[in-house]
Amino acid sequence: MNVKPQDLANAGIGSVSLLANVTFDGVERLAALNLSAGRSFVEASFANFNAMLGTTDVKSFVDLQQKLAAPAIEKGMEYSRNVIAIASETKDKIAKEVETRVAAVNANVADLVDQALAAAPAGSEVAVEAVKSAMKTANEAFEGLNKAAKQAADVAEASVNAATEATLQAANAVAPKAVATKAAATKKVA
Repeated sequence: MNVKPQDLANAGIGSVSLLANVTFDGVERLAALNLSAGRSFVEASFANFNAMLGTTDVKSFVDLQQKLAAPAIEKGMEYSRNVIAIASETKDKIAKEVETRVAAVNANVADLVDQALAAAPAGSEVAVEAVKSAMKTANEAFEGLNKAAKQAADVAEASVNAATEATLQAANAVAPKAVATKAAATKKVA
């Protein structure tokens, strides 16, 4: 197999193009999510403000705040999950492309080494074997790093999901206590 410089250039351009498209897709999805979240926030804010204007006493005002807090927290958590999903999908697409390209480069280099071995003069087998051994070690190191990176990403994603759930549960547990405290403070003042 003969590798031409033009083939390498085309492969490089194709990789850069694919990576740019994947990155732009992720940015585009994130921008759409941000616009949607912004619009939703503004609409909810006006609706909540109008609802608060309709309260007649402090207790109904505090009750309304409690009622509105849980959906706002849940929307925030959902937004976080969507951001993480977009980032994770983008990372996975890029990682897949990098793995594919590394495998192709390794195959080309292995073919070149085999060709060199076939055409090598007598006595150069040791040098060729050293190159093959170095390539094997480099491939194993890359695979180990790739595996570690995937595991780290999985752990990070699981941690974020656990933190999100804990935050939501804590917010739901604290809200009734805060309402009771505010109501008691209001009665003392009155």
